Amino acid sequence: MKQHTNKASMSTKRGSGDRSKKLRDNESRPNDRQSDNRVRSQDSNNRIRSHSSDSRDKQSGERSGKHSSGSRNKQIGENREQYRGKESRVKSRSGNRNVQDKNHTADAGKRYEGQMDAQHKRPLKSDQHRSTKPSNESSKALNNNKQKQQANRASAEDVAVGDRIVVTIKRIGINGEGVGYYKRKAVFIEGAITDEVVKAEVMKVERSYLQAKLTGIEKISPVRQEPPCPVYEHCGGCQLQHMTYEAQLSAKEEIVREAFQRYTGIAELPLRPIYGMEQPWHYRNKAQLQLGWQNNELVAGLYAQGTHKLIDISECTVQEQSINDVYKSIKLIISELNISPYEERTREGVIKTIVVRVAKESGKLQVTFVTATDRLADQRRLVERIRSELPQVISIAQNIHKERSSVIFGPKTTILWGEERLPEKLGTIQFALSPRAFFQLNPQQTIKLYDAVQEAAALTGNELVIDAYCGTGTISLWLASEAREVRGIEMIAEAVQDARANAQFSGIDNALFYEGQAERLLPQWVSQGIQPDVIVVDPPRTGLDAELIQAVLKAKPERFVYVSCNPSTLAKDCKELLAGGYELEWVQPVDMFPQTAHVECIVSTRRIDK
Repeated sequence: MKQHTNKASMSTKRGSGDRSKKLRDNESRPNDRQSDNRVRSQDSNNRIRSHSSDSRDKQSGERSGKHSSGSRNKQIGENREQYRGKESRVKSRSGNRNVQDKNHTADAGKRYEGQMDAQHKRPLKSDQHRSTKPSNESSKALNNNKQKQQANRASAEDVAVGDRIVVTIKRIGINGEGVGYYKRKAVFIEGAITDEVVKAEVMKVERSYLQAKLTGIEKISPVRQEPPCPVYEHCGGCQLQHMTYEAQLSAKEEIVREAFQRYTGIAELPLRPIYGMEQPWHYRNKAQLQLGWQNNELVAGLYAQGTHKLIDISECTVQEQSINDVYKSIKLIISELNISPYEERTREGVIKTIVVRVAKESGKLQVTFVTATDRLADQRRLVERIRSELPQVISIAQNIHKERSSVIFGPKTTILWGEERLPEKLGTIQFALSPRAFFQLNPQQTIKLYDAVQEAAALTGNELVIDAYCGTGTISLWLASEAREVRGIEMIAEAVQDARANAQFSGIDNALFYEGQAERLLPQWVSQGIQPDVIVVDPPRTGLDAELIQAVLKAKPERFVYVSCNPSTLAKDCKELLAGGYELEWVQPVDMFPQTAHVECIVSTRRIDK
C-alpha cells in the first residue's frame, strides 16, 4: 500500500540542512477559531468533504472563482489580522532595536518616569526609591532618546496610501506574499521574494501593517523565475509560480516552523523534510470553472482577483491535461448549440459552472453541469455530442443551483447519462465518487500523506481507531487493514453514505461510519466504556472545536494524529494538547498543492500523562 519515494532530489523527501532557512512566516487571523459546526455546515452546501484539507476550502480550494484554496482576498485578510493588536519582533534599520510584543506595546511611551507598584498600579512611595534623581546629562540623554522614538513612531504612522517605499523582504507569508518591514510596520507585497529589495506603492494603511503593490525590484532573488502560466498574474489560483520549486518547498517548511515557534514556543521543532513532487505540474484531478462571455468569446475560468472578469484557464498548468482538453471541447459544443451561460447581473442564462473530474487510475472522466434552471437547454444534443466527441467521459450529470451564492453546488443532482459514480483507486482502496463527493485533489501526494498518518497511528492490529472528521472515509479505509476497528464520524449525511458505499466497494467490513458530531459522540462512547486507542482528526482550516479538544483530553487515547491544512490553527491546537498531557513526536509537511502557498501537515503525538 505504501508508495513513498525516497529519492534525494528536491521533488521527494528533502533534507533541510542543504539550504538556507530564510523564508519565514505563518500569519493567521486570531479569530480563526470559529465554531467548527458553523464552518462545516456552510461547507456542506458546497461539497462533500473527505477531509477538509484546503483547501478545506482547505484543500485547495474547492471554491467558486478560484482553485487551490479559498478566496485570495479572504486569505490576505487572515494574514493581516494577525498583526492587529500586536507588533511582530523585527529589527529596525539600525539592527539593534526590537519592537516589543503586544503585552508591552500598549505601555510604550506611557510609562511612569518613577517606579511602579506592579500590584496596585501606582507610583511607589518616595521611601521605596533606592535611586536618587538622574543627573542633568542622564536626563538630557533620556529626553533625546524619547524624541527619537517619537519621531520614528510618527514617521511610521504618517505613511499614506500612494506613498512610494523601498522594502527588504524578510520572508514569504502564509498566503504567498513577500513580508518586509517599513518603519516598524509589517508590509505585505504580492510577488516579492525573500531577500529581495523592492520598490512598492502603499495601497492600504492599517495601525500595524501596510499593504503595498510591487512596482520594481532593486535586488532580485536568484530563485525568481518566469511563471510558466500565461495568466498567472491575473488568475490568482496559484501564488508561487514566480519562485523555483525548491524555493517553494523551503518556504513552506519555514511557514510550519514559524507557526509552532510563535504559538507553542517550540524553538527546535522535530520537523521532517517536506514531501514534494517529482513533477509539480498538471496534478489536480478536478476543476470547477465558471462559464461566461468575455469579448464575445465563451470562456471557462476563474474571476480575476477583485473583479467580475472571467479569466479563461482551459489550459491551466496545474490541472490534469485531460481536464483541459474536455473544457476546450465542451466550450465549443455549447457555443455551437447556442446554450447560454448564466449571467449573474441579469439572472438570465442556463449554465453557471462546469465541473470535470478525472480518475487517475483509469483516465475516465465525470462531467457535471451546474445550472440556474431546472431544464438544461438542448440536453439531448449536448449529451450526444459529448458521448461522440469525448469517449473517455463515462458520466454526465446536472446539478441545479438557483440561488445567488458563492458555493458551487445546489441540493439536487440528476444523472443525465452514464455511470452514477466515477470509480477511482487510491493505493489498494476502491472508491466510487458521486458528482458532489469530495475527494483529494492530488492523489499522488495523498498516498504520501496517508502513509504518514498510518505511521503516526503506529497500529498493531489490536486498536480501536476513531476518525473524527471522516468525510467520505478515505483515512478510515486507509487505516482499516492495520486496525481492529475503525469508527468514522461525520456531520454530513451524504458523506456518511458515500463512506459506507466506499467501504462496501472495497470489501472492508471493520470500518463503521456514524453521522453526528465528534464532540458529542466521543464522550458518549467513552461513558459507555468504549475506549479509543488512536484518534485521527483532519478538520477544516479553522482547526478543532474547543469541545472536541476537551473530549479528546478526557478520552485519553494513547496516540493522537492531527492532519491540517493551516499551520497556524494546527500550532494553536497542539499547544492545548501538549498542555493536556501529550508529547509531540514529529511533524511531517506535505506539498499537496505545488505552485500555491498551501501546505499540509501531519503531527504525531503520544500520551505521556498516564
